[in-house]
Amino acid sequence: MATVTFDHATRVYPGTERPAVDQLNLHIEDGEFLVLVGPSGCGKSTSLRMLAGLEDVNAGNIYIGDRDVTDVQPKDRDIAMVFQNYALYPHMSVADNMGFALKIAGTPKQEIRKRVEEAAEILDLTEYLDRKPKALSGGQRQRVAMGRAIVRQPQVFLMDEPLSNLDAKLRVSTRTQIASLQRRLGVTTVYVTHDQTEALTMGDRIAVLKDGLLQQVGTPREMYDTPANIFVAGFIGSPAMNLATFDVADGYAQVGEARVPIAAEAVSKLTDADKGKVTIGFRPEALSVVDQAGPGSFPVEVDLVEELGSDAFVYGRLVGPKALDAQVTSGAGTGQVIVRVDPRKVPMKGDRLYVSIREGEQHVFSPSTGERL
Repeated sequence: MATVTFDHATRVYPGTERPAVDQLNLHIEDGEFLVLVGPSGCGKSTSLRMLAGLEDVNAGNIYIGDRDVTDVQPKDRDIAMVFQNYALYPHMSVADNMGFALKIAGTPKQEIRKRVEEAAEILDLTEYLDRKPKALSGGQRQRVAMGRAIVRQPQVFLMDEPLSNLDAKLRVSTRTQIASLQRRLGVTTVYVTHDQTEALTMGDRIAVLKDGLLQQVGTPREMYDTPANIFVAGFIGSPAMNLATFDVADGYAQVGEARVPIAAEAVSKLTDADKGKVTIGFRPEALSVVDQAGPGSFPVEVDLVEELGSDAFVYGRLVGPKALDAQVTSGAGTGQVIVRVDPRKVPMKGDRLYVSIREGEQHVFSPSTGERL
């Protein structure tokens, strides 16, 4: 087992000016499960490949434990990688696939068989050891790929979107198995995904990347409750946070005819660049449906209701004075507000709701920098 450290690690692909990964500083503790998450093209897979030795590091260093592995060959880094596409040998049995790396390394046959059987028992693959990959389901093939990593007993597991090829139901059960397996083995794991639900449910900590830059690192709860900037706020959470920009006057944000109080500390941090405006984030579950218009409530016209049984979400538009000036965005797109409502009291399309942000549940950001105030 070992720690992993990125020390100002940078990767610039030939023919490009902007780094794919820019000055990445990240420390992963021994035995920790860290999830790298972000939109497509943010540099998360490149970071993983730099750690694996599959990409050159143009500046900075990478350490596994106390050892600088920046220029060390991939085979000498003591890591094991699980890919999105399984990468199994079709002509080999499951047992041979799992033990192939050990065979290449010259490990005795008895030791290989022992390690393969131990891994197969952990992964519920014992009865499939003599089968070929074509006789397995997608979930079973992914478990074989994980078994191949486990038998090597590496210092670090690297997983590059291993669940992307699975159907939705299987993805949920497999991510639970992976998280449980990592806790049981206690091996330091770096896991890449674009699915923030996977990140929130699996990781001890999450690192959010955007355009090659690290935005925030923290526990799932920290990322959800105190996002560092507008990007993290909009990216983490499902459905996504509502974000809107409003005028500020006398310590209040003017939401149409409503006035939402803002902490004096946040107001004092606004600068001339913010032009008297503030960006407020509020999650769908932070909104209360009220009976009528009040000083802190604002109207939402219902466009769509998503009923999920135990939950229901209203997708609608702010209406009234200055509604179009608010620049509202959410997981449903520009101009849309998402409200979580009682699934037994669902409004109809075209209805008008009055909602208010519960006290202490709004997030305040600078419109000019995007940083949390």
